[in-house]
Amino acid sequence: MSETKLKPFIADQLLASLQPEIEEESQVKLHCCVKSQSFFQEKIRIWSSTYLVDRTLEHVSKLIHFENITLFPEWTDIPYGKEYWFTLVFSGLPKDCKVFDFLELIPQNGGFYCEGITRNSSDVYKIILDI
Repeated sequence: MSETKLKPFIADQLLASLQPEIEEESQVKLHCCVKSQSFFQEKIRIWSSTYLVDRTLEHVSKLIHFENITLFPEWTDIPYGKEYWFTLVFSGLPKDCKVFDFLELIPQNGGFYCEGITRNSSDVYKIILDI
């Protein structure tokens, strides 16, 4: 015989006090596309030193998750002539942010960069990157 489980009661006052913390937690998703232009198979990876930078508020959002791409020092193969999509998730941008840059700061040439991304209400973006 199974026990009946009751739904817990949470006081309205407690819910109201937690609401600002819930609303402040946000994320920004970038769906990124690269296309191999070389006759040889190319490779990409993402570094943990990848950020979204608010152009006016000097805020920096950090990379918190990545899908379909490897993190430095591992490599992801990109087949010749094919589009390859991967997703990056960043900590939230300030509410007042209107335009931001995507920047991979690495100690070598070839870091990803996309300038002047206009903020939208969903905080989900599709960008094309050069390799």
